[in-house]
Amino acid sequence: MHLENLRVDISETAREAGEKAGRAVEAKLLELQASQDEIRIIFAAAPSQDYILGYLTQSKEIDWSKIVAFNMDEYIGLPNGAEQAFSNYLEDTIFKFVTPKAKYFINPSGTVDEELVRVTALITEKPIDVVCLGIGQNGHIAFNDPPVADFDDQQVIKEVELDQVCRMQQVIDGCFADIKEVPTHALTLTIPTIMKASSLYCVVVGEHKAEAVKHTLYSEISTLWPSTILREHVDCQFFFDEAACPKV
Repeated sequence: MHLENLRVDISETAREAGEKAGRAVEAKLLELQASQDEIRIIFAAAPSQDYILGYLTQSKEIDWSKIVAFNMDEYIGLPNGAEQAFSNYLEDTIFKFVTPKAKYFINPSGTVDEELVRVTALITEKPIDVVCLGIGQNGHIAFNDPPVADFDDQQVIKEVELDQVCRMQQVIDGCFADIKEVPTHALTLTIPTIMKASSLYCVVVGEHKAEAVKHTLYSEISTLWPSTILREHVDCQFFFDEAACPKV
């Protein structure tokens, strides 16, 4: 696999990478809103997404009244109102600035089985147009860590146990003070659910992601590094900063 075969953009800074990704997503949304009454987007929630989401909320061209938004994953067991909840991140980063047609967040506060049924119905109602995502230090997509990642998963969303690398990343990212505070389980959209979307925009920044980026681009496609599967998508664009993907 050669780098030039993929749609990869490398920027000097995280801000530049995120804003380039934002412009690419904006262009796709303008194209879609010209012909669709509804655009369905799945958003990741992580510090790596700050700049892409910031760009999108400042766009003067996006018609948010056509956008139906979903989140990608959510911790199980956080206190109500916890700032680390991904739904709260998206509220603070996007939805206090714009008003979409609808937003559907994974809510694990009730029974897991009921939530799996509810989200499955919502996600599968119509095709997903766009996914804004990142990858983890262990190559996870959403919370599909290597031990639970399944490229042929029959579920749309599932409960998973988070591995140690994933949980420590939440500390490195500054979301939790100590690994003991990081929940051990979560609900996550599965890899096939994400891969079925029409267009993927993957932002990965920071030196702590460099090993994952290297494997994503060059290693054999396998669940040892789940993000390698992104290379098989027909419309996946990668946006890295130089810390995550040094120029060669």
